[in-house]
Amino acid sequence: MNSLALVTGATSGIGKAFAERLAADGHDLIVVGRGQDRLDAFADAHPQVRVRTLAADLSTQEGIDAVAAHCADEPLDILINNAGVAHYMPLADLPADQAREVVNVKVLAPTLLMRAAVGGMRERGTGTIINIAGMIAFSGPADSSVMPRRAVYAGTLALLVAMSQTLSAELEGTGVSAHVVCPGIVATNFHSVQGIDASAVPRMSAEDVVTGTLRGLELGEVVIAPGVEDRGLLDDVFRADLAAFGGQSTALATRYRAG
Repeated sequence: MNSLALVTGATSGIGKAFAERLAADGHDLIVVGRGQDRLDAFADAHPQVRVRTLAADLSTQEGIDAVAAHCADEPLDILINNAGVAHYMPLADLPADQAREVVNVKVLAPTLLMRAAVGGMRERGTGTIINIAGMIAFSGPADSSVMPRRAVYAGTLALLVAMSQTLSAELEGTGVSAHVVCPGIVATNFHSVQGIDASAVPRMSAEDVVTGTLRGLELGEVVIAPGVEDRGLLDDVFRADLAAFGGQSTALATRYRAG
């Protein structure tokens, strides 16, 4: 019996590259996307494995609930939360419906899909959860010269990093692992759909993101950054996080006391 993977945002970009690699490796698939036609085309192109399609809009509660039901009911070996939207603009300019869409797709959907899948994975003693974020998750300290400004988008990716790290610790010893992938700029239609021309910017291929992720799993990395050559940079960030966390006190810090 083939292992079973569910991939969201599976009809383009990184999600499609993941689905194609998994199919080539013999995994059965549940592919999730907004367009039934593109889902059907993917299934028709991969007859060597069983591919089931699920048309769902993860910016809506109905779409999230439909996919979560599959995560709860199916014996998933792999869950890849890849679906994404990018509304790049300052918070004050971001329409409320677009803010809601980003948060639903990049925070609420991954949270509820992981919640639905993790119980069964723990019972079976095996499973892999992969969340797709991005290096923008680490861009928060950048000053105003760094453009475009994108507070909501960057914030959702940073949340995915922290949530994946914490979930990884929760799952220690269960046979289930949680990971987050943080690529930089990738050669997909992600920017063009917003009217941003990134064709002149060096970009990683979606296939390389998948290759890096699979190798990161082998290395046991929780935070996988396919484009970061010096792993020590990430380790420094995480050590600093823990140092700040451990440096807290119930006493008011001296700099905050009245002079």
